[in-house]
Amino acid sequence: MRDFKLPVLASVIALTAAPACQAAPQRPIAELKPLAIFQLGKTADWVAISADAVWVASTGPFAVNRIDPATNTKVAGVALPGEACAGLAVGAGSLWVPLCTAQPSLAKIDLKNNTLTSIFQVGPPAAEGGIAYGAGSVWLIVDKLGSLARINPVNGAVVDTFHVPAGSYNPAFLAGTVWVTHADGAELTGVDAATGKITATMATGPNPRFLTVGAGAVWTLNQGDGSLTRVDGSRHADSLRRQTATIPLGTPGHGGDIAFGNRKIWTSMPKVPLSLIDAAQNRLECQWVGPGGDALNIGHGSLWLTDYHAGTIERLALKDALSRCFGSRQAHPAQLR
Repeated sequence: MRDFKLPVLASVIALTAAPACQAAPQRPIAELKPLAIFQLGKTADWVAISADAVWVASTGPFAVNRIDPATNTKVAGVALPGEACAGLAVGAGSLWVPLCTAQPSLAKIDLKNNTLTSIFQVGPPAAEGGIAYGAGSVWLIVDKLGSLARINPVNGAVVDTFHVPAGSYNPAFLAGTVWVTHADGAELTGVDAATGKITATMATGPNPRFLTVGAGAVWTLNQGDGSLTRVDGSRHADSLRRQTATIPLGTPGHGGDIAFGNRKIWTSMPKVPLSLIDAAQNRLECQWVGPGGDALNIGHGSLWLTDYHAGTIERLALKDALSRCFGSRQAHPAQLR
């Protein structure tokens, strides 16, 4: 086990100043008419996109469900021995599912055969955690002390363990770096996937949890104040040159999700199931309010949004959401692609 200390140059950088609030049109979520609705279980949470499928976790039963976007049908349900409680990741021909079983564990599911192939005895320390795939490895925080495990996707062995701040739970991979949010704090830690060294620690809004990558940046959804933080994810930018910004969304609270697609950031929180942020301008463009929401992802020309308590996932047309948001402002056609 290796424990790398933070170098002097990787000190926490203050966020770019942002206005206390940012007005954006609020619209009823009911105006977005689903292309399809899938009833999956008592609850529906976590969404992963693969080349030819959409995967969604459920409880009642404990399972991950495969949806064929070409036919808008659920084609498989893979039973699990416990709740998928800390995200889904796709990599090395498999779907990776952290489980809140009696002893936390990690399920490996074959993407081609829709079968549970292995249960590894390594798992998440808490619900609302996350998992990532990159540099040929699976990345998972395995305890509340901030131990970031690098896992061999073939046999589930922990190849190495690196340390980030205690109370960090959610990793994402971008350009050779594993980025981990400090949910019990207010920062984002970058770990070099090749060496395990901490290369940057960047300030965020309070209690960052879920995160995504896109437009060359890492984006954190901050549960403490309902803001969004952008951090330059360039491989060659040191911590003193990284651009940072914070964008008020007005959506604090437990749960939620974040995804990147069509040059936009999309977030979901209870009562505000969908927010749209321009990734180039760091600007909140539109919000849809009403029931539903929680987990979301972008893929196959659509936005996939769960209603956690209803146990459903809806398929929404990206073009519909974009046109409703930008249509009244005569958006350039590129906005709707």
